[in-house]
Amino acid sequence: MPSPTEPLSEFAPAKINLFLHVGERRADGFHDLESLVVFAGMGDALTLECAGMLSLEIGGPFGADLALDADNLVLRAARALAAHAGREPEAAIILTKNLPVASGIGGGSADAAAALRGLVRLWDLSVPDAELSAIAAALGSDVPVCLSGRASWMEGRGERVTAADGVPRVAAVLVNPRVAVPTGPVFKALKTRRGVGAVSHDLQARDVAGLVTYLKLTSNDLQAPAIEIAPVIGEVLNELSRMPGCLLWRMSGSGATCFGLFEDDDAAAMAAIALERSHPKWWVSATRFG
Repeated sequence: MPSPTEPLSEFAPAKINLFLHVGERRADGFHDLESLVVFAGMGDALTLECAGMLSLEIGGPFGADLALDADNLVLRAARALAAHAGREPEAAIILTKNLPVASGIGGGSADAAAALRGLVRLWDLSVPDAELSAIAAALGSDVPVCLSGRASWMEGRGERVTAADGVPRVAAVLVNPRVAVPTGPVFKALKTRRGVGAVSHDLQARDVAGLVTYLKLTSNDLQAPAIEIAPVIGEVLNELSRMPGCLLWRMSGSGATCFGLFEDDDAAAMAAIALERSHPKWWVSATRFG
């Protein structure tokens, strides 16, 4: 157990839906989902420290865009875990927000998952994985997969998470046009869907080319309705498609962040530079998935 005066750090990597298929709407109002999720080498960061009460401080490039209120997912995660453990939610948490808000790359969910992982350590708790996953699922559909932090198949409303073997590391570029796209309206605008169960989960892509070949058999069902709400997403995808070495371009989650998969790190870095120069108001980041 760490010293009570020693802060802990937790990384909250960006979550990327390499594909996202949407099934029929269920009786509980949610849609069945099917997605291959990976995590980027960049994201938000949390620092957690013992304290006599629960507090949250938000900073970083996108800190001002995130409301600091009782409904914040990090605070909700802390209270839920404390209630489960039968203790007071006492911790001072600092969130450095490096990811755009409401951007389809699981920023808030990744932050909540990182808070759960960090507080288990800070409070020296012994919580079985199944119980921690149940707490995560109650917080939001993307929180369970972010809790695992590894390449995974995500199904159900997001609560069914299994490890995805055979996903190679791949150079990528993330682009967000700095437009927030709330998930609810995107689902409401959904007219056609691929549905779940249409592709095999037996992924053995030994290299990037194999991964791209597999992904071309899939789609993001939410991409078209998101473009209808925010047409600039289509512009982002068009710009990514024009970048040398870009093998596949797609929107992640419900948007507006899009990603491009590239031949190698150099091609991704050059594309990021070009996109930053041509669209200085966009958020652009070269990274790696996997």
